[in-house]
Amino acid sequence: MEKSSISRKNFLKNSALSLAGLAFTPGVIQAQSLKSAEDKNKTSGGTCTLKNVRLETGFIYENDEVTATKTELFSIEIANGKIKKISPNQPGAKGIDAKGMLMLPSFRDMHIHLDKTLYADKWRAIRRSGGIKGMIELEQRTLREMLKNSSYKAERLIELLQSCGTGFARSHVNIEPTSKLDSLKNLEIALSNKKNSFGAELVAFPQHGLYYTNSLPYMKEAAKTNIDFIGGLDPTNVDGSIERTIDTTVQLALDHHKGIDIHLHESGESGLKTIEYLLTKVNENEILKGKTFVSHAFALATLDKTKQQSMAEQLAAAQVGIVSTIPFTGLIMPIPTLINYGVNVMTGNDSIVDYWSTIGSGSVLQKTNLAAQLYGQVTEFGLSRMLKLATAGSIPLNDKGEQQWPKAGDSADLVLIDASCSAEAVSRISPVKSLIHKGNIVF
Repeated sequence: MEKSSISRKNFLKNSALSLAGLAFTPGVIQAQSLKSAEDKNKTSGGTCTLKNVRLETGFIYENDEVTATKTELFSIEIANGKIKKISPNQPGAKGIDAKGMLMLPSFRDMHIHLDKTLYADKWRAIRRSGGIKGMIELEQRTLREMLKNSSYKAERLIELLQSCGTGFARSHVNIEPTSKLDSLKNLEIALSNKKNSFGAELVAFPQHGLYYTNSLPYMKEAAKTNIDFIGGLDPTNVDGSIERTIDTTVQLALDHHKGIDIHLHESGESGLKTIEYLLTKVNENEILKGKTFVSHAFALATLDKTKQQSMAEQLAAAQVGIVSTIPFTGLIMPIPTLINYGVNVMTGNDSIVDYWSTIGSGSVLQKTNLAAQLYGQVTEFGLSRMLKLATAGSIPLNDKGEQQWPKAGDSADLVLIDASCSAEAVSRISPVKSLIHKGNIVF
């Protein structure tokens, strides 16, 4: 459920936040300044002009190898939250001076838990015990207390994401007997407060098991709301049945016209069988193609190369996407294989600071850099392709070096970054200098 946004009123008069003087470090944010930016941003209608904007225009080749990226400066006119016009740069023209910063699509965190973060609270490292069911018991003891200020902490976590150039997230939201629908309600408050600067889609997530804790009645209730996906969790290890859990998840999605995004941590045979069974159900219900995702899918990392290729081919044919954690201890997901076979692969920060994990900077650009290191993508071409992980697909140049973003009519969701090209941005995790969401200049 993507949120509408409205751009900053009197932005040009606010020298403290003007692009000419802005110094910004990813992962560090002043919550009050972002809030002030939103407060000033409620009436101007997503309209502004950026000049001296650097855009990628093509590749430079030597002996058929991409060795560099061509860029030029442009003027970008934004109106009603969309890119209205892209013109040759006119340095003397009126507009916000981007100072030659590189413009890229804004980043998208496609797997995170905004609803139950400990961010903005007292630091604590994780204290895991008892496996996944032990963690469920821990949440049952602590969720009620966490919910008392979960809207506030969600807003602070959103601000962290924004500071790293992210303007959109797919957030899983606990739906279970302990919090019932309160996690959803509290997160919706936070998202409403950020509607001018951040967009989201929500996954109803039975974190404590669909049947293990009888979450089904609450999932049915959540499915009637404006959530976007029906979630799930390790059907064998938690619920004890692949077929029963997946059948119910699929039926909820079909009955309420939702997508599917399930957590699948199981790395053994049960994980593979779950993916295969889900593929069968999607192929039986073509309306779910392009709307179904498996988060984590660690079973794919344990397969031999031939089986990985076979599964990638099946996933691509069924249009089932993978939302992968990068990296994950002891496992290397076959992301290049999945991408090469046409599987929609995305990433996210998952749990930045909560009872499940305390690792995470908030930057999906950093995740992309880690992926580039992990898979040896060190060339100009390879690094530029990896940017897809940070943006959930959109990149300036196609594989032939033809400009495909931005175009007039595109949504004005973009970042200005201190880099000469996207390959450098990925390689150096270059600083984000400005985030614009639906034409709304967030900072």
